[in-house]
Amino acid sequence: MAKLYDEEQLNKFNKETIIQLFLMQQDQLTEIDRKLQLVIEQLAVSNRNRYGRSTEKMESSQLSFQEVDGELVIIFNEAEALADENAYELTEEVIQKRSKKQKGKRAEDLFGLPKEIINHDLSEDELRALYPDEEWKKLPDEVYHRYSFTPAKIALEEHHVAVYSGEKTEHMEKAKHPAYLLRGSLVSPSLEAGIITRKYVNATPLVRLEKLYQQYNVPITRQNMANWTIFCAERYLSVLYDYLHKYLYRCHVIQADETPLLVNKDGRPAGSKSYMWVYRTGKYQTDRQVILYDYQKTRKADHPREFLKDFRGVCVTDEYQVYHTLEGELEDLEVSGCWAHSRRRYDEAVKALPKSEQKMSLAYLALSQIQQIYHEEAKLQDMSPVERRKHRQKFIKPLVDAYFNWIRINIDKVMPKSKTYNGMTYSINQEKYLRRFLDDGEIPIYNNAAEQSIRSFCIGKKNWVMCDTINGAKSSAIIYSLVETAKANKLRLYEYFNYLLTEIPEHMDDKNNDFCEKLLPWSDELPAECRK
Repeated sequence: MAKLYDEEQLNKFNKETIIQLFLMQQDQLTEIDRKLQLVIEQLAVSNRNRYGRSTEKMESSQLSFQEVDGELVIIFNEAEALADENAYELTEEVIQKRSKKQKGKRAEDLFGLPKEIINHDLSEDELRALYPDEEWKKLPDEVYHRYSFTPAKIALEEHHVAVYSGEKTEHMEKAKHPAYLLRGSLVSPSLEAGIITRKYVNATPLVRLEKLYQQYNVPITRQNMANWTIFCAERYLSVLYDYLHKYLYRCHVIQADETPLLVNKDGRPAGSKSYMWVYRTGKYQTDRQVILYDYQKTRKADHPREFLKDFRGVCVTDEYQVYHTLEGELEDLEVSGCWAHSRRRYDEAVKALPKSEQKMSLAYLALSQIQQIYHEEAKLQDMSPVERRKHRQKFIKPLVDAYFNWIRINIDKVMPKSKTYNGMTYSINQEKYLRRFLDDGEIPIYNNAAEQSIRSFCIGKKNWVMCDTINGAKSSAIIYSLVETAKANKLRLYEYFNYLLTEIPEHMDDKNNDFCEKLLPWSDELPAECRK
C-alpha cells in the first residue's frame, strides 16, 4: 500500500525528495491506469461473450503498403485505411441471404417422397343432378399437394423361423432369418436407429424418450436404451468406425480440435475434465468426408500420438503445444496453424473499445490486414491445389510478410497482457505454422471446419451435461463420428443407421472387414432410401 503524507510532513521535504515522490507517484498512476485498462477490456470481453453476438465481422479496408529496407510493410498512419465505410465485408461465418424462390423448386423438394393418391370424385347421382339434360365428360383432374404426418408408432415383430428335420436323421435346419442385434432382447435395427437418431441427431435426452415410449404403452426404460446403444456401438458400429479411421490415414490434410466433457463415473474426483477429440478430412476435400471423435480422460499428448501414429501428412490445429511436440517426434507429420485464432483476439480487443476509438486502434489495423488476407483467400475456393498455391505465393505471401513485419514494429507500443498483445504474441509464436498454408494448396487458412464438426456434440452436451460412464463416452464418440460423417456426406440418418445395424451383424464371422467398403457413406451400393 502507498504511504500517505500530511501537509506538515511534505513541508519538511527538500526539493529533490519531492521530485522523487512525484515521479514515483507518476509510475504508480501509470501502472494503475494500465491495470484499469486491462480490467475494462476483460470486463467488456466477458460481457460480450455472455450477452453479445458471436459473429466476428468487420469492415475491411484497402490498405497501403510500402517497401522499407527491402521488406513490405503496411503504412499504418493513413486515416483513409481506417475510415473506409464502404469497404468489402467478410465474415468467418457465412451469412446466406434469402433468395427468391426458384421455379421448379417445389417439385424438386417433393421428389422421392412416398406418395398417396387421394381421389375426390362426384357420384353418378350427383352428376345427373348437375347435368340433367345433357351428357358430361371428365376433364383432367385439378391436382394439389399437402404434406401428411403420421405420428410414430411401435409394433411388435413376431418372427416365425421354420425349423426342419430329416425323417431318418436327427439333422435340423432353420430357415434363414436376420441376425440378432442382441439375443433375447426386444431391440431391432429400426428401433435402435430411431433411438440413435433422436439422441445423437436431435439431442433428445433418454429420459424424454422414455416418456415418449410410455405414451405408446411400451415399457422401454432409459436403462434399456443406454445398454442397447452402448452394446450396438461397441459390438457393431465400432467396426465401421475403425475402418474409417484407417481411411483417414490416406488423406494428405486433416484437421483436429478438442472439447471438454464431464464423465460421472471415471474413477476420478467429481468435476474432473475429460476430452472429446475430433479429427476430420481437410476443408478442401469436399467429397468422401470423414469426421471422427475420440474420447479420452485427459488432454495429454499420448492420445493424438496414438490416434495419428500411422498418419503421414498435414494436421491443421490451434496453438495447442501437443501437436507441435508430435511434429518433432513423427517424421512425416507437419502441423499447420489457424489464422482465425489470431484474428479472434484482435476482434475481442476492438469490440472491447468504445465505438469512437475502434478504428484508430492497432487491433483494428491488425484485423484489417488479416481481412485482406482472407479477402484474397476467398477468391481461391474453386481452384485446384496447384493453382491455389500459385495464387497464394503471388498475392497472399506479400500480405503475410507485411503483417509480421508490422507486428514486430508495433508490439512494443501495446500494453502487455492485453487482447491486442495476445494476438500479436500468438502470431509471432505461431509464425512458422501460420505460414505453412502458403506452400500447400490443400491446407486451409484456418481450422473452422474442425470447430464446426464438434459443434453438434457441444449442442448435445448442453442437453445431457455429462456421460455417466467411460463406456458411454466411448460409445458416444463412435456414434457421433458416424452421425457427423453421414451428415457431411448428405445421407438420411435414420435410414443409414437402420441399414448399418441390419448389415453389420450379418458379417461378424467374416475373417476381414472388407464388407465395410459397401457401407461407407459414399458407396454406390448403399440403398437409395439412405440418400437425400
